[in-house]
Amino acid sequence: MLGNRTRWKMPNPGKPAEVKKKLGSRHYSEPVTDVQLIQPDETPEPTRQLGHSGLQLWNRVWNGGRIWLSHRTDIELVQMVCEQLDERDQLRQYVMNNIEAWHERAGLRSLEREIASNLSMLGFTPSDRTKLGLAEVKAESKLQQLKAQRDRR
Repeated sequence: MLGNRTRWKMPNPGKPAEVKKKLGSRHYSEPVTDVQLIQPDETPEPTRQLGHSGLQLWNRVWNGGRIWLSHRTDIELVQMVCEQLDERDQLRQYVMNNIEAWHERAGLRSLEREIASNLSMLGFTPSDRTKLGLAEVKAESKLQQLKAQRDRR
């Protein structure tokens, strides 16, 4: 007997974009495919000086995100993330050399979360690329695999 206790229900987990698409959910919209970003072929120059790690990230971001990043609107966020990575290198070196620097260690973890968040805003996680309509993850169930094998025979 439960008496006055309240029963808590766990919320249902969110549905992936592919499932929403198949169900025709009003929360899923087809990505706009007729808009193209016109990008120069070369990597833009950083707006401020970057260190070694920041410059490497700069090149990786512009080469990897060439399809969806805009040289005009995204350049400042990319610059900030690269500067954060340079700051992370310096802070990490300090923390590794000073074992009792717990404030700095907490700051390092916070900075790492910010870097991950900013990279996510730029579309550098699989879920963010899916939201941008740049990648669709299609997981095939065991039943679908068996049906496909049967159909091939």
